[in-house]
Amino acid sequence: MLNFTKPFYSLLLSAVKNDPETAHRQMLKTLNNLELNRHSIWGSLAIKQLEKSFCVRNSRLQQTIWGLDFNNPFGLAAGFDKDGTAAGMWSSFGFGFAELGAVTLHSQPGNPRPRMFRLPEDKAALNRMGANNLGAAVMADTLAQTWKRQPRKIPIGINLCKSKTAPLEEAAADYVGSFKYLQNVADYFVINVSSPNTPGLRSLQAGEQLEPILSGLQTANTQHKPILIKIAPDLEWQDIKDILNLATNYNLSGVIATNTTIRRDGLKTKILKETGKSIQDEAGGISGLPVKKRSTEVIRFIYQETEGLLPIIGVGGIFNAEDAWDKIVAGASLLQVYTGWIYEGPWMVKNVLSGLLAKLNDRGLDNISDAVGLEHSKI
Repeated sequence: MLNFTKPFYSLLLSAVKNDPETAHRQMLKTLNNLELNRHSIWGSLAIKQLEKSFCVRNSRLQQTIWGLDFNNPFGLAAGFDKDGTAAGMWSSFGFGFAELGAVTLHSQPGNPRPRMFRLPEDKAALNRMGANNLGAAVMADTLAQTWKRQPRKIPIGINLCKSKTAPLEEAAADYVGSFKYLQNVADYFVINVSSPNTPGLRSLQAGEQLEPILSGLQTANTQHKPILIKIAPDLEWQDIKDILNLATNYNLSGVIATNTTIRRDGLKTKILKETGKSIQDEAGGISGLPVKKRSTEVIRFIYQETEGLLPIIGVGGIFNAEDAWDKIVAGASLLQVYTGWIYEGPWMVKNVLSGLLAKLNDRGLDNISDAVGLEHSKI
């Protein structure tokens, strides 16, 4: 049988070695073509081989959260598949769930290129994409067509962001507009008010501006879909407390901790070779290894503040099973990856999940849910 996994790994490697955005688009195009042809002989064979190469299936990794069944706790983070063009393929790479977007009500081209950069010395990425996407209506149609071809095998989330053209005072209507288009085609939704690449967006994390968004979305949420909020790693502890209070008041289902950071301290990269400028002067958010410690600290804080009652999706700097375990025992029920998957390759998911099973064995735990917040029981 032909080895169908090599082309995908080559595309991932090219994202590091060559222009990352171009390689990224090529990979999504390839996956979309494969998904469209999933019922052909070659498409069926390719998908089966992907699943054989990258998937780990074990009941000890399964959880039910928000009434949704997760085969494992490791998901694809928002930002990789902005328009949902490969939505039907992520389960074949071993992911337990996938988050699409960020999507905005109105289509937008994003910021000028180049706008995505690899920082290999730091095992990090710098992006200032600016939420480039085709808009909520197009995504809704894309996903509706995808689920007709193949019902989704894993929970699918959608990350909602404010359109750049929408004034801050109209943010609530903008988020609600996207949600209404997409409510029928996904399992959970995320309020993204923490990307550093949409002007003024992070100011919406303040309570007085966040409340109308939460209220509007919950009013429109006639199907009672889980709604989460994604926060920045750069918030002060009191700011996080304020958001948690609002999350309780408006019955949010969870928190994603965290988005990218605007901090630049501790980076080994000093000059961005593509622009010749100091990394300190480059706009955008940093993801990957530099965010690992802070995101875990935020997870730990949220778990303590909510006494473990508010599910947390942990994201930021996961490259191996040890990184994943640290976030789980700190309080994360689910995990997401983006940058680590690019650097480590598609076998990363299988390696992390196999490593988590080994951790459960070492500690005599029956299920991954038994490990969530485990470090707090020792305090």
